[in-house]
Amino acid sequence: MQQATNGSSKNAAHGDGATSALNGASTNGQSSSGRPPKISKRDGDVIRLVGQYLQDLGLTKSVDQLMEESGLCLNHPAAARFHQHILSGEWVKAEADLLELKNLLDDPDDVVKMRFLLLEQKYLELLEDGRAIDALEVLRHQLTPLKHNVQRVHQLSSYIMCSTSEDLREQSGWPGASAESRGLLMSRLQQFLPPSVMVPGNRLETLLEQSAELQRSRCPFHNTAADTADHGLLVDHVCSREQFPTETVQILQEHNDEVWFCKFSPDGRLLASGSKDSTIIVWDVNMDTYTLKPRHTLLGHMDGPHGYALCYLAWSPDSRYLLAAHESPEVRIWDAIHGTLEKSVNHSSNDAIMCGAWHPDGTKFVCGGTHGQFYLSDIRGTQHDRWEGVRVRSLWFQNDGHMILAADTHNRVCGFYSDDPKPYEILTESGDVISMCINDEGNMAVLNVANKGVHLWDLQDKVLVRKFQGLTQGTFNVYSCFGGINQEFVASGSEECNVYIWNTRREKPVAVLQGHTNTVSCVSWNPQCPSMLVSCSDDCTVRVWAPAAQYRSSSSGRPAGGSGASDLSSNGSAPS
Repeated sequence: MQQATNGSSKNAAHGDGATSALNGASTNGQSSSGRPPKISKRDGDVIRLVGQYLQDLGLTKSVDQLMEESGLCLNHPAAARFHQHILSGEWVKAEADLLELKNLLDDPDDVVKMRFLLLEQKYLELLEDGRAIDALEVLRHQLTPLKHNVQRVHQLSSYIMCSTSEDLREQSGWPGASAESRGLLMSRLQQFLPPSVMVPGNRLETLLEQSAELQRSRCPFHNTAADTADHGLLVDHVCSREQFPTETVQILQEHNDEVWFCKFSPDGRLLASGSKDSTIIVWDVNMDTYTLKPRHTLLGHMDGPHGYALCYLAWSPDSRYLLAAHESPEVRIWDAIHGTLEKSVNHSSNDAIMCGAWHPDGTKFVCGGTHGQFYLSDIRGTQHDRWEGVRVRSLWFQNDGHMILAADTHNRVCGFYSDDPKPYEILTESGDVISMCINDEGNMAVLNVANKGVHLWDLQDKVLVRKFQGLTQGTFNVYSCFGGINQEFVASGSEECNVYIWNTRREKPVAVLQGHTNTVSCVSWNPQCPSMLVSCSDDCTVRVWAPAAQYRSSSSGRPAGGSGASDLSSNGSAPS
């Protein structure tokens, strides 16, 4: 059996922590403190983790006392010396430590990789210090003979030409000779050291964060960005249902007929709602009080003998322009900030535009409907492309700006490229796709499917991830959305007069919001305020949902202010 330079075997160093190098035990079975070594492997790991954490806090006396009393050693003595010599830049001593550590590695050949990293740092520090001759000596007689990562050696040699230290750091992307760069070097070197030799860096913090993440993932109502420290470590993490947007805090009654669509702007400061009464109302959003007040009422859709019912709205990425479709050949682009009509874009006279989507750059948009074509136009009204024979119910621009996703009347979601007229089929559903919403990353889709319910799809793997339970989707136009912290929730209206909310990890709803008295056509989650949700209904109202009063300031991440805590209509009177 190959022996390490300190006389202990490699296997012993990797064993159960009973060797004198790792736990301070003497040959007669007694610990250095005189107590029998009764600590299990698991307990020993925990003690070393705690020791490392205390050491990082600077509580070195506590660490020494803990190690002495437990009879353990935080790190192998050679590893501890190696760590100290790296941080102090004592490269000759660090190389000597490597020889002692060689037989403790899982793969002794890793010592070449470790020595290369060490010498690379030494070379760069010599260059930064203006010692080009010494640096060249390291490059020629130490790094090159290793015959490792030759391409990197050539790259390092080019840094000889750097005239200043600033130029060297800029060309190499290296932070310079500092505690930071040496700490980064030690982190890379430590990857080669078994945990029995040296505890991986920040290991206890890593385990605590993994535990916290697991608890958050199991919490059905987790909807805040608070970290582990905010929730504490002494009890398991649990969010109350009252912290979730389940309470009506305002009822908006300005529309005179069924409200078919509502949508927050990307910056969360405005809401647009569209109604069968042919009007669009743009609302100012107060994210501190969870209340809305009217900003503009857009009346241009009253043209014609009966006007046009507003069926779809889409915000431009900069939250300024509003695309409005209203079951006619015309699409109108409104300046929502000023309440003025920017452009009216006409298409085929026999078409009925039902949906639209903006290009990520905000200069173009697509729109389409149920008469077998959809169009790509710019904000000036110039048509750039059209696709024939495709009746679409929902459109979406992917983040790259090249692919358009379309949910059509053949139960499919297809991708279209402007330079290729053929559709690229992504998925096929078991029923008519009523509506489609894509998350911000563009990799997940939520579909409302006629007589089937609400389905969650992975667009990259093209698999059905979840069939959400509870809601009965009929054939009415109902729109769902992603929302909440990291868009980990899906909300949908329903023909049952309720709003349903699911955690994307669960099939059953985490909340069913009651209050509307007719079909809930659309829901929208504020993208900048995870605890604010709105819904609109055929009962002619828009409802604002927020957490219970005592949780509103913490949920929004803003201090509470003003009123808005009670269930009031937008004119300040109590709802009927």
